[in-house]
Amino acid sequence: MKKDIQIPKVEDVYITIVNEYNTIYKTQDWNAYIINDKDVDIEMVLIVTSGYSKKKTTSVFRKKLDKLPKKSYAKIELMQEPLFALNNTFKVSFFEGNTMFDKTYLFRKNTVNLKALQTIPLMDVKGVLVK
Repeated sequence: MKKDIQIPKVEDVYITIVNEYNTIYKTQDWNAYIINDKDVDIEMVLIVTSGYSKKKTTSVFRKKLDKLPKKSYAKIELMQEPLFALNNTFKVSFFEGNTMFDKTYLFRKNTVNLKALQTIPLMDVKGVLVK
């Protein structure tokens, strides 16, 4: 029965970690976002994040979005710089129509830094992107 379950490949949904200026606290912050670059809305978006290494594991963070409109993005969480010394996973599940999609995005340790910034689709910022 397990072999009969087919979860389709996720396309045009990304996770990015962006370095941006916080106008309230006057600081440079790292924030994680989910991007829906599809031409359709996605619904019931569940995101589970955690960080790990051989010696450390962070607590699990969960976020739910009822709907993420097409060609849009939403903030997931603020990320503290010490987390970038760990592998950070973002497990994302969502529905597109009646079909469920699921994908795990991985930011490997030490890959999120100012030297790795690139232009992020749909956002007028630079960050580190995982497809």
